[in-house]
Amino acid sequence: MMKTYGIGAVAQRLNLSVAAIRYYDQEGLLPFVHRDGGGRRRFTEDNIQLLKMILDLKRAGVPIKEIANFVSWRMDGDESLGERYAFLAQQETVLEDKIAQLESSLAYLRFKKWYYKTAEAAGTEKIHLLPDSKQVAPATYQAYHALLESGKTAKELGDV
Repeated sequence: MMKTYGIGAVAQRLNLSVAAIRYYDQEGLLPFVHRDGGGRRRFTEDNIQLLKMILDLKRAGVPIKEIANFVSWRMDGDESLGERYAFLAQQETVLEDKIAQLESSLAYLRFKKWYYKTAEAAGTEKIHLLPDSKQVAPATYQAYHALLESGKTAKELGDV
C-alpha cells in the first residue's frame, strides 16, 4: 500500500498554510489528490512533487489560471504532451528574462555599493564625479570594470 499524507503534514513539509493548499484545490490545481472515506485529502509522494511544481510555477509568476490549465493538460494524459512542453518552454523563456533583469539590477546595486563605500573611505563623493558637477565620471565606471576584470567579484567590491 502506498504511503499517504494528510494536508497538515504536507503543509508543514512545504512550509505552506493548510488554507493555501485548500485554496489551490478550490482553484482546480489539485485534481490528482484523492480523499479518504472521511473526505480528507490524502497526498502521495507524487502528489507532493506535483504540488512543488505548482509552487515553482507560482513563484515564477505564472498566474493561477495558467497553472490550472497546465494541471488540466497533465490530467489529459499523453495527448497534451506537446502543449505541456510548449508551456514550460515559454515559461522558461519568461523566467530567464526576469533573471537577466534581476541580475542587471543586482550588478548596478553592487556598483553603487562600491561607489558609496569608496566615496565614504575617501571622505567625499567628489572622487567619482566630473569636476564641478554631480555627474559620475566615466573614469569611475572604468575603474570599477577594471577591478571586475582583475578577478574581483562585484560582491567583494561592494563589501570593501
